[in-house]
Amino acid sequence: MSYPTSSSSYDLQRRRTLLLDLNLTPFENDLALTKKYDVFLSFRGEDTRASFISHLTSSLQNAGILIFKDDQSLQRGDHISPSLVHAIESSKISVIVFSKNYADSKWCLQELWQIMVRHRTTGQVVLPVFYDVDPSEVRHQTGEFGKSFLNLLNRISHEEKWMALEWRNELRVAAGLAGFVVLNSRNESEVIKDIVENVTRLLDKTDLFVADNPVGIDSRVQDMIQLLDTQQTNDVLLLGMWGMGGIGKTTVAKAIYNKIGRNFEGRSFIANIREVWGKDCGQVNLQEQLMYDIFKETTTKIQNVESGISILNGRLCHKRVLLVLDDVNKLDQLNALCGSCKWFAPGSRIIITTRDKHILRGNRVDKIYIMKEMDESESLELFSWHAFKQARPSKDFSEISTNVVQYSGRLPLALEVLGSYLFDREVTEWICVLEKLKRIPNDQVHQKLKISYDGLNDDTEKSIFLDIACFFIGMDRNDVIHILNGSGFFAEIGISVLVERSLVTVDDKNKLGMHDLLRDMGREIIREKSPMEPEERSRLWFHDDVLDVLSEHTGTKAVEGLTLKMPCHSAQRFSTKTFENMKKLRLLQLSGVQLDGDFKYISRNLKWLHWNGFPLRCIPSNFYQRNIVSIELENSNAKLVWKEIQRMEQLKILNLSHSHHLTQTPDFSYLPNLEKLVLEDCPRLSQVSHSIGHLKKVVLINLKDCISLCSLPRNIYTLKTLNTLILSGCLMIDKLEEDLEQMESLTTLIANNTGITKVPFSLVRSKSIGFISLCGYEGFSRDVFPSIIWSWMSPNNLSPAFQTASHMSSLVSLEASTCIFHDLSSISIVLPKLQSLWLTCGSELQLSQDATRIVNALSVASSMELESTATTSQVPDVNSLIECRSQVKVSTTPNSMKSLLFQMGMNSLITNILKERILQNLTIDEHGRFSLPCDNYPDWLAFNSEGSSVIFEVPQVEGRSLKTIMCIVYSSSPYDITSDGLENVLVINHTKTTIQLYKREALSSFENEEWQRVVTNMEPGDKVEIVVVFGNSFIVMKTAVYLIYDEPVVEILEQCHTPDKNVLVDIGDENECAAMRISRQVEPTDDFEQKQKRRKID
Repeated sequence: MSYPTSSSSYDLQRRRTLLLDLNLTPFENDLALTKKYDVFLSFRGEDTRASFISHLTSSLQNAGILIFKDDQSLQRGDHISPSLVHAIESSKISVIVFSKNYADSKWCLQELWQIMVRHRTTGQVVLPVFYDVDPSEVRHQTGEFGKSFLNLLNRISHEEKWMALEWRNELRVAAGLAGFVVLNSRNESEVIKDIVENVTRLLDKTDLFVADNPVGIDSRVQDMIQLLDTQQTNDVLLLGMWGMGGIGKTTVAKAIYNKIGRNFEGRSFIANIREVWGKDCGQVNLQEQLMYDIFKETTTKIQNVESGISILNGRLCHKRVLLVLDDVNKLDQLNALCGSCKWFAPGSRIIITTRDKHILRGNRVDKIYIMKEMDESESLELFSWHAFKQARPSKDFSEISTNVVQYSGRLPLALEVLGSYLFDREVTEWICVLEKLKRIPNDQVHQKLKISYDGLNDDTEKSIFLDIACFFIGMDRNDVIHILNGSGFFAEIGISVLVERSLVTVDDKNKLGMHDLLRDMGREIIREKSPMEPEERSRLWFHDDVLDVLSEHTGTKAVEGLTLKMPCHSAQRFSTKTFENMKKLRLLQLSGVQLDGDFKYISRNLKWLHWNGFPLRCIPSNFYQRNIVSIELENSNAKLVWKEIQRMEQLKILNLSHSHHLTQTPDFSYLPNLEKLVLEDCPRLSQVSHSIGHLKKVVLINLKDCISLCSLPRNIYTLKTLNTLILSGCLMIDKLEEDLEQMESLTTLIANNTGITKVPFSLVRSKSIGFISLCGYEGFSRDVFPSIIWSWMSPNNLSPAFQTASHMSSLVSLEASTCIFHDLSSISIVLPKLQSLWLTCGSELQLSQDATRIVNALSVASSMELESTATTSQVPDVNSLIECRSQVKVSTTPNSMKSLLFQMGMNSLITNILKERILQNLTIDEHGRFSLPCDNYPDWLAFNSEGSSVIFEVPQVEGRSLKTIMCIVYSSSPYDITSDGLENVLVINHTKTTIQLYKREALSSFENEEWQRVVTNMEPGDKVEIVVVFGNSFIVMKTAVYLIYDEPVVEILEQCHTPDKNVLVDIGDENECAAMRISRQVEPTDDFEQKQKRRKID
């Protein structure tokens, strides 16, 4: 230890003198003498301190600018202190705030003199601010500013008079510099903003280091800024940034922070939350950092996390802030640092970066930005800046650079680390490094990525990740779930967690994926546990390691999974005894491998057997398979699967695709839980066992390209759980049975390129079918069914096509001209299959003939009850859309008079008002007359007629367009008018020669755009007829039609949106009640009630 010398004692005394000059503590004085400042602020406190200066200081500090501000509490003498001179000299910019009384202070003028000396000698930037004074007054010392200057001159001594000339000169020069003028309080905030932006620009100051080579940053920053929507909304917005480790989340977040942070009243970037959170007092330290960043104070002490939550909740709501929370991995962190949007003032923005998508779920954030991978060009450029210190690789390194970029998977972290590592190395060294990376990942990249693995919740999630990394990349997610569940891993939730943590991906084909570096990270975790003894590793995937273990018979119970893929031309033979000690082997994947010997040595714990090129004629009977979940023997030599089959309760997947010697399927009764059967391209397979009907859980059967297969067993159609049936390329199969409709879950049928020439009617009857590829038709059923039905209606197909069509449900809508029908005489056969029909006729005569045929056909269809089954099974329960009101004819006749109201078009305020009027006034007097609302121009117009049809001319209503058609029908019958009554509605446009037919179910199932098309087909001047068709047991007495017009735009904007519904309303017996009311009821006013006119319909 050394002691201070006499000279050091002198220095100490000098330091104490300076402390007294500024009334600073020793610590603060050290800062004053050594610290470099961004801005020195010179001002007259009595003029500006309480308002302008405090706001300016706060804004500069919020921008991260370090200020030296002379404090009012300092005791001032005749001369400024050495420490103040040092502060001026060590500042990069001086801001001088000239106010009315600035020149009345000798202290201020001495600061000005020192500042201008630095300006002349060192080029220090000086920014004058003229607060409530004109620059010319300062330049010439006139006005109020001049008076304050004269007051000072009158007070100074005779010896100091020479200073007046110096001061006048400095005032003249300073006032001539470009600056800012604050003439009133209204432009004060704008000027402060301009000053901060100017100072920031002059300092070229970015608060956070982003990157030496920010390749691809700008585009991602722009994407994020658009999501942040800082200019468009004043709401609080939380934005999540999600992506795997090393993809650049933090870098982009820093760039955004620097770019928009100064637009907020406060800002804070809390970095490395995951790391700091786990340290002693780390949680409180993060809260204190947030407090300091936003409020620039250290006086508030946080005792614990709970008190910190209370303090932040109470303080943050007073400032519009930008908050970035970087690397969040626990919900507790969000709760402690940004509990909810209610914590923050309007306009605040909170950005959360995380590897775990679960953190962002459940409405915890408003938007999620998924980090984009770098493209090839960006990746090569970023790598080149680190490897060559230039934007492109050197010529000799071009190809190998591309290989390194490919290995890195375009991950920015890996590109930077590997580029820096390879900098200034020879090509031979690069080649060596690449070869090494195939076995052992770069440690810096490995440790960074391993953070996500270490953060997994338990061993099952880690095991799932390692299994996928070694064996399951590219496999179907559902298949992998079955296999892993066989090991007790709860794979559904496990894989979901891995996806949320950015460790695994699932593509649009449901295939599992993983970034190459994450794959290598997982494999390295396994390797590093036993780097020198591969037989002690839990999983074996590296070719050489597996060959050594199998050849040397060194396998141990540590091995849980093994994969070995050999080229076809160099197949390897091993003894089954080499597996004897692998008692825990769960996963076995082989290709181009032959095993000789007794299969009893294979682990009884095996869950997955994937053996491409299986060399045996059948699976050996002494191979224990009762625990296997998936058997995949593609390209096998098997003629049959088992000679002596075991009951395999666990087996869910059986795949023998491309087994060209397979002649028969196994007895499926021994496989009760099989869910997926794949026998694609088995050309010698001639029959499928009738036991397939025992597969009560099967969801997929794939028999594609089984060219010798002549038929399917009849009981295959009894499979209630089957979703997908693939028969493409089965050339000998020439028909599908009508039993197809029994397959209640069948959604996908692919049977193109078969011997099938006709689509079975049962297919169209199917309630579940979604996608079809059959007989040249391919697509979704809603698109394909119309074409199929039209094909049945052609002259060649019509007669035989409908022999079994009597039970087809009304599933589809068709639109065509009458020429497509060729002949409408047989339309009664077709109509039961349709939900709606839109027909365009060539002439008025053709219209009349076709309308007559259709009406007659509907009558025939009704009398034959062709659609009775379809109505009960397919049609939505109309009663769920019903409003009931008593309407009984006052007479002694046994039949009650019933009324039915239905609507074609969209709901609106006017439709609801009219509907209420109709429902409230549907009464029948003693003379059998009905009271209904009359015209209410321009909202609605009424037309009525005896019987089941109304004909009218569409009127012109200025400023309005037709929106909805409402019909009321009076019928006499003892039956239920809703379930048995209305069957069809025809809208005949005599002017446009079109016929629109709608089944009852169409009235309740059509979407708004479909009804819009119906209504817009009616134009002013069109002659239109509406015909209602009831069952034969009903007599239609009266029909009324209301044309309802849209509301003016101003009125619409003032009204709440009414959900659009197509409503059938039954006015039934006396005791019936509403099953479901209209979504939005409009109660009419008494005044409206009195003014409403009524029309008697005789």
